[in-house]
Amino acid sequence: MKLNSPQNEIYGKERFTALEAQRLAQEIAFGPIVFQISRLMVKFGIFQLLSDNRQGLTLDEIKEKCPVKLSKYAVQILLESSLTIGTVLLKEEKFFLAKAGWFLINDKMARVNMEFNHDVNYLGMFKLEESLLNGKPEGLKVFGSWPTIYEGLSSLPAQVQKSWFGFDHFYSDNSFEQALEIVFSKKPKTLLDVGGNTGRWATQCVHYDSNVVVTIMDLPQQIGLMRNAVKGMEGEDRILGHGANLLDKNVPFPTGFEAIWMSQFLDCFSEEEVTSILSRAAKSMDGNATLYIMETFWDRQRFETASYCLAQTSVYFTALANGNSKMYYSEDMIRCINDAGLKVDKIYDNLGLGHSIVACKLK
Repeated sequence: MKLNSPQNEIYGKERFTALEAQRLAQEIAFGPIVFQISRLMVKFGIFQLLSDNRQGLTLDEIKEKCPVKLSKYAVQILLESSLTIGTVLLKEEKFFLAKAGWFLINDKMARVNMEFNHDVNYLGMFKLEESLLNGKPEGLKVFGSWPTIYEGLSSLPAQVQKSWFGFDHFYSDNSFEQALEIVFSKKPKTLLDVGGNTGRWATQCVHYDSNVVVTIMDLPQQIGLMRNAVKGMEGEDRILGHGANLLDKNVPFPTGFEAIWMSQFLDCFSEEEVTSILSRAAKSMDGNATLYIMETFWDRQRFETASYCLAQTSVYFTALANGNSKMYYSEDMIRCINDAGLKVDKIYDNLGLGHSIVACKLK
């Protein structure tokens, strides 16, 4: 595995002193507690309270001003844990918000990731060991008995759905503006949106170009969610649905599309399944068609923190989504593209929060 810069300069050498490594080991050991304390400091409004009172507040003042009625004991537990975590500071008996606490309330990515991990992942991660051993999303059983999370999306509890879609849309939506410019530079009149979920990309397309007709290819239950989501929107008549189980190797792709779009879709499948999907897409294409794959490849990120987040997100796929997919290493995806009878025409990096678009043509 040959990593792209800057990762190739980071992961090949020891990054911590002995004391730092010892501290990290304990942070890992107490990770679930650190997460829940920090989440509740956000939820109960204590971080925000300290942000609004930059002169600092005593424990008693925090108890009195806290938006949620808490005992002095509860406030003290939260503050002392946060103090040692490093999200708050203590000076002359007054607590102040530290930089890490500031990011937890002001960095939307951190909030989205926290809500996703609490609502979607937290309980299911207890079954990660079984998921790795069995190759199945054993953690998904906390919500239902579906083979993958995708069949169950429309049936998940409301808060879980909200956090799942919030996570999915947050990352994709930030890349849409640049993605639209790339895809519509060739002015396609017909576009197949594979795995289009609730139609957010499709609605962007029909608003961007008044001539394009978009067909969303997804599970039948997802097509139902999409129809409800786009109902009454401008351009609704140019958004069509094509229900299909893409895991069925015998299900062909519809033909006649100038552009095929797959956004944050192939990371939902194993390499074997990715190759199967791309092979069927290739069979539906003619020489003028372009297939666009938009993904957050963990090795093509500008900042190491993004690589870290993506590598941890892979574990969601293992324990809850399907048991066999991940946030891909770009060279693995390119190999699947080649094996499917396609070739990489161009790669666009650094879109939005870290997406890449791989434009593919027939070999």
